[in-house]
Order: sequence, then structure tokens, then C-alpha cells
Amino acid sequence: MIDISKYEAMAKFNLPSEEAAEIRENVDRLLREFSAIQHVDTEGTEPLMTVLDTFNIMREDIPSKHISRDDLLENAPAQYDGYFQVPII
Repeated sequence: MIDISKYEAMAKFNLPSEEAAEIRENVDRLLREFSAIQHVDTEGTEPLMTVLDTFNIMREDIPSKHISRDDLLENAPAQYDGYFQVPII
């Protein structure tokens, strides 16, 4: 059986013993059910990021024209010391 006390401490929970026992039983049941996956033969199987036939649809990261700070700040409604000035939140 799994000891959930360290998880209680990490989450700063103090579960009643009945709830802790129920959670322990559920976790143990899940671990038993998922243990079957350990016996699946994966020899020669390539790891996948996705099962879909997708490719990188993002554009290439190519540098483009640089805009100077002065040009950017020219349209700013407010600026201070070379930076955008925004309202205090």
C-alpha cells in the first residue's frame, strides 16, 4: 500500500483517517490497473511526440527589420526615461 502522508505534507493537507484510507485504496487500485502497461512489448517501437501526421507549421525564425527604440516610443501615449510609461496597477 502507498503511503500518502508525504503527499499530505507537500499539499499541506490534514486528511481525516477515513478519507486518507479511501484515497490510499483508490491510488493502489489505479497503480494495479496501470501496472499492465509495464508488460507491453515496446521493443523496436519509435517514441512518438504525437500520433498525428503533423509537421512544424511555424514560420522560420528569420530576423527582420529592426525598429529603433525612439521610433517605437514616438507613438507611445506616455514615456519615461526611454521606456513606455503605464498606469500603476
